[in-house]
Amino acid sequence: MKKILTILLLGSTLTITAQTAREEIKVNPWLAGSNYLDYDRQLPDFNYTKAPKGYVPFYFTHYGRHGSRWLIGKDDYERVLRPLRKANEQGKLTVEGKKALQLLETFNKTTNKRLGDLTTVGERQHHGIGKRIAQHFPEIFLTKNLAIDARSTVVTRCILSMVAECEELMAANPTARIHNDVSESLQYYLNQGHEGKVKEANRHIDWSKLNEFSDSKTHPERLMKVLFNDEKWAADSIRQGSLMRNLYEMVINMQSHEDGPNMLYLFTEEERYDQWCIANASWYVRYANSPMTDNKMPFSQYNLLRNIIETADTCVALGKPQATMRFGHEVCVMPLACLMELGNSNASIDDLNELDKKWQNYKIFPMACNIQLIFYKPKKGNGDILVKALLNEREVTLPVAATETPFYYKWNDLRQYWTNKLDKFKEEK
Repeated sequence: MKKILTILLLGSTLTITAQTAREEIKVNPWLAGSNYLDYDRQLPDFNYTKAPKGYVPFYFTHYGRHGSRWLIGKDDYERVLRPLRKANEQGKLTVEGKKALQLLETFNKTTNKRLGDLTTVGERQHHGIGKRIAQHFPEIFLTKNLAIDARSTVVTRCILSMVAECEELMAANPTARIHNDVSESLQYYLNQGHEGKVKEANRHIDWSKLNEFSDSKTHPERLMKVLFNDEKWAADSIRQGSLMRNLYEMVINMQSHEDGPNMLYLFTEEERYDQWCIANASWYVRYANSPMTDNKMPFSQYNLLRNIIETADTCVALGKPQATMRFGHEVCVMPLACLMELGNSNASIDDLNELDKKWQNYKIFPMACNIQLIFYKPKKGNGDILVKALLNEREVTLPVAATETPFYYKWNDLRQYWTNKLDKFKEEK
């Protein structure tokens, strides 16, 4: 039996068995869903470090992704169903293949006009998050007439996620004054598009290197024999690697539905791990601090981090309890966590074959993932404003020296570090 150690992992205090990603996914295969991971199926629970003596939380600021959803495009489902239907019509499906097609066809009927919509699982995730926020920080969220500024991108699933959390905050504090806002005018920081140096870095992605890595992890031969009864027909008629990856995406996202069929049995433990490795590498290169994109992709959230800093300056100056809530997408949370250097999110790794050992996407951006900053002030008198960061409600380290209490940092130090980082990026040619 492995010796149980209490260590700092990704900046979080956890009692664990020093598991690798492979071992974590073996225990909990849903982790292999990457950005499709149900927020409530994450790694073990968290514990919070007590605030320094004499300090009280007074300001909460946050960016959160929408909850679990249907797949976004109709072809996300049809590109799997088409080859299976074709095989069925020609009598080329095995008994297991027919069973899989029937399950997928039945489920596909529920997707009518729901593409990209928030599911009941997604709504549940945000109700849970909102309820816990109020419970964990009552000094802020139970304040009479608390001002909460909540804003969302214009996408419906994000708006409904905002509504779910705000419903819980209002239930905890009926006197709260919640201002909800949704507008294209907010998109420049809530869902900033790639531009300038970031866009250029993205354009120079070496897709051949990514494709080579993906191909090395894609072994569809066994799965094809499970689905099709004619090996030569399948080789001639089916794009086997693509079908495997597309089918996996459908199957792993079934965790986004209360009544979605569990079809993970179609994939072996090794196949599930390989498919996760493919997604992990793809997300890392396209959105994280990857040398393959000149370490520029985290700066796609330049405007968002600026907004967080500037809004915090205003609210901290007021000194009274209040909250700022922002709702958007994983393509913002992922690079924002890297830009803010939460835990080891910002790791720079050259070798994609080593990535799974050093950086795991499921620890950053499950469905409903969120980044929270909680500000603390002295109960009496003057003193430094302190801040703590939570990634998916778990304490994480920040890129400046901590106070004597772990996970608590001087806001002036952190603000200066982030501001210098953004200014340097802006000045680079």
